[in-house]
Amino acid sequence: MQQGGAVRVDHGVVAGTFSLDGQTFDVDNNVWVVGDDAECVVIDAPHDVDAIMAVVGDRAVRAIVCTHAHDDHVRVAPGLRERTGAPILLHPDDRPLWELTHGTSVSWDDDLADGARIEVAGTALTVLHTPGHAPGAVCLYSADLGCVFTGDTLFNGGPGATGRSYSDAGLIVDSIRAKLFELPGETVVHTGHGDDTTIAAERRTLSS
Repeated sequence: MQQGGAVRVDHGVVAGTFSLDGQTFDVDNNVWVVGDDAECVVIDAPHDVDAIMAVVGDRAVRAIVCTHAHDDHVRVAPGLRERTGAPILLHPDDRPLWELTHGTSVSWDDDLADGARIEVAGTALTVLHTPGHAPGAVCLYSADLGCVFTGDTLFNGGPGATGRSYSDAGLIVDSIRAKLFELPGETVVHTGHGDDTTIAAERRTLSS
């Protein structure tokens, strides 16, 4: 029996840096927290544990779900795990990117797989493996909430960047069309950076 009230999406923005291929950029990352008043899951762990916990509050964190392993999305995942006791979930195809940030001595806890369900607060997030921006990139779809969390796979304005190591421009478009554009058009897209959009809007963007 659900004890924490209605399930909802909470949001914060955390500033920091992204580094890959010898370059570093200033970035603002979205933090998405899905749950009720009692428990939640955190989607991505960028930059600052205290800032993430400000969104979580006093809820029990059931999982830290990483949409991919670029350092601006997983840098403080081990610290957040230590703070909350929650397991880190990542698709295993992103091991090379994870190890660029954390080496081989620190790992995640459980592998994500396409079609898996992450349950929290009486609802579930369905894992959609969407390689392209990164080999193990995933999106998380909530039919109950009418939204999908796309990390850096799909933004307001089109697909995520594919100009760096371990990315593939053709593959990201294939992933978006096969996995995301099959969702209802009114589905709200919660992105890893920047503003929300909808599946219908991005179908138009990609076809223009």
